[in-house]
Amino acid sequence: MGNNRQQSAPLYEALERIRRMRIVPFDVPGHKRGRGNPELAALLGERCVSLDVNSMKPLDNLCQPSSVILDAENLAAEAFGAAGCFFMVGGTTSAVQSMILSVCKEGDKIIVPRNVHKSVINSLVLCGAIPVYVNPETDKRLGIALGMEPHAVERAVKENPDAVAVLVNNPTYYGICSDLREIVRIAHANGMKALADEAHGTHFYFNDKLPVSAMEAGADMSAVSMHKSGGSLTQSSLLLLGPDTDADYVRQIINLTQTTSASYLLMSSLDISRRNLALHGEESFDKVIRMAQYAREEINELGDYYAYGKELVNGTSVYDFDVTKLSVFTRDIGLAGIEVYDILRDEYDIQIEFGDIGNILAYISIGDRLQDIERLVGALGDIKRLYKRDKTGMLADEYIVPEVAVAPKAAFYSPKETLPIRQTEGRICGEFVMCYPPGIPILAPGERITKDIIEYIEYAKKKGCSMQGTADIAVEHLNVLR
Repeated sequence: MGNNRQQSAPLYEALERIRRMRIVPFDVPGHKRGRGNPELAALLGERCVSLDVNSMKPLDNLCQPSSVILDAENLAAEAFGAAGCFFMVGGTTSAVQSMILSVCKEGDKIIVPRNVHKSVINSLVLCGAIPVYVNPETDKRLGIALGMEPHAVERAVKENPDAVAVLVNNPTYYGICSDLREIVRIAHANGMKALADEAHGTHFYFNDKLPVSAMEAGADMSAVSMHKSGGSLTQSSLLLLGPDTDADYVRQIINLTQTTSASYLLMSSLDISRRNLALHGEESFDKVIRMAQYAREEINELGDYYAYGKELVNGTSVYDFDVTKLSVFTRDIGLAGIEVYDILRDEYDIQIEFGDIGNILAYISIGDRLQDIERLVGALGDIKRLYKRDKTGMLADEYIVPEVAVAPKAAFYSPKETLPIRQTEGRICGEFVMCYPPGIPILAPGERITKDIIEYIEYAKKKGCSMQGTADIAVEHLNVLR
């Protein structure tokens, strides 16, 4: 890696040059460097609002970059070992959608694990592609979906030789990794593209103690959430390209949906964060690994909690594990993960990433300190002592294998009727139902509603999960196909 080149941040530097020039703005945004909105300037600071500028010649244009943005994207591609890179300002959702829309057209099949983020299924609603789901195994104790097994991918490929691509989560929200190299090999051997959702895998590119990254494994495209573990501002993301991907076509696809008013705050944060990772990523993530490992040991010492790690690796359904993820199984203290999440926030002023029905996830990153870890461990010890109860009657499985009856796009746009949730058994769902985070649909458009799924939704609601996706905000009714 050309570390000398990686020391520059061309977009950030251009932005600083513009700031120092004190140009008189007769362009948008209309707040005019904050003068027109003093409250906003007071909230964000003069420096921040003065950098919220419009695309102008010296600052390039994200829709068709030719100077400083292009240079910044090329440096990011080099840092991540990719053939090309696009800055994305609509979050990793827009990166995932652009990735899928670049390879799939109406009626094309794509092989995906069912435990995908909703952005993947949203993409299928948009383009009319047909999902071929590889249902992951679940860990019976933890109740979580595991990785895609190569033999299951091989079977899906053989049964659907006309599929155009295979998509893999690298890793899942909980840190589970599939055998990415082997899945890429299977896809390519059968003339299919290999895509990766790396929303939770930015750090894989900068530390060899972590699982293999998509670009290293030979994938054709990967959506990378720089704002999660990479340190950039929320909503900024990267779309990475392998050597056999047509970058000009992908840019046209991106421009179908991405804003023409890209935020320079978001883009410069990508530029600075890439430089930081390229120069200091290895030691930064060494520190994160050490802190997460320390937290796991301390939490497991408490008893009844299970902070899981590399011991889950079995070479198949858990090919590797991301040790920076602090995932903790809570059901043995008689509390759902979401209940522990609520207590941590309400009683201890600790905000974790998410809780579901059996687990919590605390996100450890380059910004954490050891004293914060100690505080989390102490709070979990308190919660066990004060709130532990009998776990009888708790639901075990996070993941229920759905039956796909109708393609997502057809179902989403079909005529529907609204029924109370209890009366929907056997009907075909016309909308999404999910707990967010993690944003993995319990039901997606086109899936058949079963008694198990209705019970799961009601249980998750009762425990306090934040439910999303439905027209009825209270999730007491569902839209089903007529």
